[in-house]
Amino acid sequence: MDNRLKNGLRPRPKFNVGTDGAGMSRAATPPASRPSVMQAPVLVLNATFEPINVTAVRRALVLMLKGVAQAEEIHSSEVHSSSRAVAVPSVIRLLTYRHIPQQSRALSRKNILLRDRNTCQFCGRALPASELTLDHVMPRSRGGHSSWENLVACCYDCNNRKGDRTPEEAGLQLARRPRPFTLHTSRQLMRLIGHKDEKWRKYLFY
Repeated sequence: MDNRLKNGLRPRPKFNVGTDGAGMSRAATPPASRPSVMQAPVLVLNATFEPINVTAVRRALVLMLKGVAQAEEIHSSEVHSSSRAVAVPSVIRLLTYRHIPQQSRALSRKNILLRDRNTCQFCGRALPASELTLDHVMPRSRGGHSSWENLVACCYDCNNRKGDRTPEEAGLQLARRPRPFTLHTSRQLMRLIGHKDEKWRKYLFY
């Protein structure tokens, strides 16, 4: 009998070992898990059928169960509890009209990257969020503020090249002038998020 079993210890699990392209041994890794349906995007409409937001299935179901919203479009899949099955919504509508301020998004790194579609505004490369930073178009050392109009998504290469200079001084050109979120920007983002879901199209006026 294995000494580890005698001592009350469980043997270590064994992994299949293969080789990489260089002939080095490597442990086999399990396949990546698929994203949960509860995190899938759901389009949120105001009571007037105006698109106002995108949320996750989990939040959409909470709003429906509270009687705050109803499903206007559904997916073919369902989620199950111990006592019932609920169709997964694709589009929900609030049952009471909500006034939405014209500027409803907080100034944050996440929202700047969303506005700029995770694309460096100097070289035009689309990159993962982890490979992007924010750049002050007018450097802070010259009075530039952290604002919608002065912050852009930027890759690290362009950020280093620009340094503490204006784009013109660094020989760089902005892809577009940075702006605050507007209704048009929000609609564009909704289209981008839901481009694979045909059920969104009639609400977003493609």
